[in-house]
Amino acid sequence: MKYLVWFSRVFVSVLFLFSGFIKLNDPLGFSYKLQEYFSEGVLNMEFLIPYALMLSVLIVIFEIIVGITLLLGYLPKITLWSLMGMILFFTFLTFYSAYFNKVTDCGCFGDALPLTPWESFTKDVILLIFIIVLFLGKKYITPIQPVAIHKWIVFVAFSLCLWFAYHVLMHLPAFDFRAYKIGTNIQEGMEIPEGAPEAEFEYQWKFDVNGEEKVVITSGDYPQVDGKFIKVDTELIKEGYEPPIHDFAIEKEGVDHTATFLAKDRLLIVVAYNLSKSEAPGFAQIKKITDKALSEGYTVIGLTASVPEAINRVKEKHQLDFDFYSTDETALKTIVRSNPGIITLNKGTITDKLHWNDVEDLNF
Repeated sequence: MKYLVWFSRVFVSVLFLFSGFIKLNDPLGFSYKLQEYFSEGVLNMEFLIPYALMLSVLIVIFEIIVGITLLLGYLPKITLWSLMGMILFFTFLTFYSAYFNKVTDCGCFGDALPLTPWESFTKDVILLIFIIVLFLGKKYITPIQPVAIHKWIVFVAFSLCLWFAYHVLMHLPAFDFRAYKIGTNIQEGMEIPEGAPEAEFEYQWKFDVNGEEKVVITSGDYPQVDGKFIKVDTELIKEGYEPPIHDFAIEKEGVDHTATFLAKDRLLIVVAYNLSKSEAPGFAQIKKITDKALSEGYTVIGLTASVPEAINRVKEKHQLDFDFYSTDETALKTIVRSNPGIITLNKGTITDKLHWNDVEDLNF
């Protein structure tokens, strides 16, 4: 039991520390995931959406701190109950997401290690078992010496977590695990390799045959049935290959300009997923850098999911000399964790990515 508790203690600590740090590296991304959980049709707690970013920072810092206190053996009773409370909540959340197919990725490890809902639930069940082991063998959780410095280690760790969270929010994540990291070619990221597995669907065709309902199952072809068609239900049997970048497009007034812009060698894109939520001081910096980029011969465009009226207001207010195009909001949130932010491309390859606070660091 002593060795089992020791192993459980290290395993749970390391997993909580790893999970917490990955999310602390990108608290804005985790806040988007929380907003998804809080939305209508999932947990129906939309009143929490405005506080998603604050909650994301608090949750991940708490996750890191309990990982540290468990490893140190500091305040074991409080630590164990904190771990139990967190894992019970997350186990319920991941089961709910998996069973009802509400959220396709729990965000447990951010974009570093995407998990399916059932994988997330399995992971939480395993963690729950190890935490129960810790409860049963809590007398074997002895503190690491010297005990006197434990509170200072926790204080320093908490302070560093706050600083790091502030730093990545005011700039960009220190480590980019997303599909749009620097060096990525967007066009290549959208391609499906030859021979990649295709999605398989089951089609349940319903017909009225002489007053009785008849169901015919096929893999896609319309069945030859002597009866009146009622409806068809489609069920995904096997998922096919999905390219890393699958929701990126540059459109305007129904026309797709993606290929045209991805072919340019000096392209600067201003990304603002929602102009009504953009940070106003950011566009003052964007105005300076885009004017300079235009004078240096760059093609400059903006990407947003906002409506034309909002685009016109922002362009007029900040006297922006470039046009905005439409792109999926989720894709824009993924491209850069800044609203607004900028990326530069050379023939579709991302060469730089900057928060609006850092646009002056752009090298032309």
